[in-house]
Amino acid sequence: MEHYVTLFDSLFLPQGLALHRSLQRHAGAHCLWILCVDDVAYQALAAMALPDVRLLRLQDVETPELLAVKSTRSRGEYCWTLTPFAPRFVFDADPQVSRVTYLDADLWFRSSPADVFRALDRSGKGVLITDHLPAPEHDHSADNGRFCVQFLTFVRGRGDRVRAWWEARCIEWCFARFEDGRFGDQKYLDVWPELFGDEVHVLSSELPVLGPWNASRFPYSSAFAVHFHGLRLLDDGDVLIADNYDIPELTFRKVYRPYFVELSVVLGALARAGHALRPQAKRPGLKARVLSLLRRSYWKLRVAYRPSVHRLPRSSHGEAD
Repeated sequence: MEHYVTLFDSLFLPQGLALHRSLQRHAGAHCLWILCVDDVAYQALAAMALPDVRLLRLQDVETPELLAVKSTRSRGEYCWTLTPFAPRFVFDADPQVSRVTYLDADLWFRSSPADVFRALDRSGKGVLITDHLPAPEHDHSADNGRFCVQFLTFVRGRGDRVRAWWEARCIEWCFARFEDGRFGDQKYLDVWPELFGDEVHVLSSELPVLGPWNASRFPYSSAFAVHFHGLRLLDDGDVLIADNYDIPELTFRKVYRPYFVELSVVLGALARAGHALRPQAKRPGLKARVLSLLRRSYWKLRVAYRPSVHRLPRSSHGEAD
């Protein structure tokens, strides 16, 4: 049985519940551990008694080193700081767990991740990480990191050194800004293949996680999971999506719209349980809506007016390299 761990507060209950529903459909025998960042989330989830879920209350697992830096981080930054500790919390809670996969709460499975774990098993390594695999026009790896903290597996006894190193770095520094080659909890992963090459397996691009940064690079059908980065629920049940990416129309219809349906179902269940929708972002004002329209127009024109004939690049010597 596979074990997964995610973390979120009550504001992101809808995304967390959508993740759970997708695992129920596609993950086979599994357990989803949820680190509840506030009591409202814990109480709501405990009352729902979801199948294949085990809950962790933050105050029950916080370490002295985490508490020492908590006041220096925003809520989001502290959640990032918690991320490398989440697998440890699961290992400590259940000695029978042999490996744990961290999942971002806004991840959503479209098919079984079994091939991912088979790839890790074949590698013989103790850690699995996923590349952003961005489309060239959305490559921000210099600032945000080559790898994405979205789906990340640790094997007990074989990934401990990497995890402990990551925990220590995030205690030292974990902020929502680029500084001295660091960004949040994520850019630390850039050095793992070099520092821990014998322990870290990078998932092949043949098994991509689809995100808005690579939606124009990979067909939606190739992804076993989708990362809905930047998606936020507004008041009145509207949804705000990141508009600085070119999401193909087919991907929007086949991936985003079904996720909207999932969120609607989840919101209905939360409402029946007495949990009203809390907006996750402010509704964009006129200026933001105009900029959004301009961005979407740019991406449409970029595709519509792409030339059919392209000049091949020449080497500096006028010969093929």
